Amino acid sequence: MIKKEYADVLEKKINELKEKRNAVILAHNYQLPEVQDVADFHGDSLELSRMAAKTDAKVIVFCGVHFMAETASILCPQKLVIMPDLFAGCPMANMITADELRKLKKEHPKAAVVGYVNTSAEVKAELDVCCTSTNAVAVVEAMQDREEIIFVPDKYLADYVSKQTGRKLISWNGFCPTHIKILPEDIKREKKFHPFAKVMVHPECLPQVVSMADAVLSTSKMCKFAKETEAKEFIVATEVGLIYRLKQDNPKKEFYPASERAVCPNMKRTTQEKILWALEELKEEVRVADDIRMRAKKAIDRMLEII
Repeated sequence: MIKKEYADVLEKKINELKEKRNAVILAHNYQLPEVQDVADFHGDSLELSRMAAKTDAKVIVFCGVHFMAETASILCPQKLVIMPDLFAGCPMANMITADELRKLKKEHPKAAVVGYVNTSAEVKAELDVCCTSTNAVAVVEAMQDREEIIFVPDKYLADYVSKQTGRKLISWNGFCPTHIKILPEDIKREKKFHPFAKVMVHPECLPQVVSMADAVLSTSKMCKFAKETEAKEFIVATEVGLIYRLKQDNPKKEFYPASERAVCPNMKRTTQEKILWALEELKEEVRVADDIRMRAKKAIDRMLEII
């Protein structure tokens, strides 16, 4: 059987099983093209959190990394949340533990605690409010009455939010190993090759890279910006997987990755074969214990109320 025939059969089986299981497939914007092609919804962490909360499906197949599936489980405890590859983790999320955050909170007992969605459920249970790269600025701006604000774990997102809000944040030494691979030299090189291209930068990037942006945006906002602006060329400073969606949505526009090195290996672990297996076996389940879930949900609900 040739490759295309195999792919067609695989996709057909996935769609049949999805209907049989009353399942929905959610895929992050960084997933492989083949995964995005079979997804019912794709988006960034915030968009997928909303979709998980709204869907009527009984089964959620989450194609992303572990903290995203945990978030879906927190919002939808009555649903079966499964990951095609349970080992797809997030290095940034692993850079802070609940114990470490509790210690930081003791050092700043009056501080409000804001946490990036790129954290474990245990860490979310220690937060006052959660945020994503889409709404981090709005979340911090909503805390005008608080003198101190802890912001974990991404120090570069914290730097960006601090500059946008004028608030000094107590940050953690966390970062995204993929986004820090994008360097100022990469932007300079691509601008030399594409002088009229708009530069879109994710706020997880180094501050030196963020300062070179025409627009600092989450992945969902990048998709919106690319569609709505009159520009025909874009330099995209985020994980390279977003390029596929941008090209699908804007076939007459050109998109150039700021760096081909910006590849998240965990986001590439999920394949169509693994999705099919997950639907066949209804594995691997991601479920958050009730005591953790109820506390973490408060932080996520507060985030969803702000935007």
